[in-house]
Amino acid sequence: MQGTEDKAAHAARQKRLSALASADGRDILALWEKLGIDPACEMVRGPETGLIALRGRIGGGGAPFNFGEATATRATVRLENGAIGHSLTLGRDRLKAKLIAILDALAQDAAMESKIDEMIVRPLQASLAERDSKRRSETAATKVDFFTMVRGDD
Repeated sequence: MQGTEDKAAHAARQKRLSALASADGRDILALWEKLGIDPACEMVRGPETGLIALRGRIGGGGAPFNFGEATATRATVRLENGAIGHSLTLGRDRLKAKLIAILDALAQDAAMESKIDEMIVRPLQASLAERDSKRRSETAATKVDFFTMVRGDD
């Protein structure tokens, strides 16, 4: 059974990888360059692009079914110190997949983890929150409220 510390580290990694996978590759690259590091790494897998099956359920409670496919790119890297990082992201951006895998491997060191979270992940999360807020406000502007007016008991 995992300890509380392991669960917290796993949740932090999931949150970090989610923010990185959701961000634009150009934004990750710009923040990566500000980090000012260039670790030597070996590509264990990829980056390689392929298809993943998308699954859904009818009515939210029915049996799962495949309703389509999406393009995804994955990568696995090994750093000089032996740390292994993985990435899986939608789309065909191979550089983005490689950078995410390297950041995942680097974040296994506590000092680098805090630096990555501060200099890359938090700015990306703020940018994603702003993008989502803008999208919600644009969507809300097109909302139509329907109501029924009763004329009587005719």
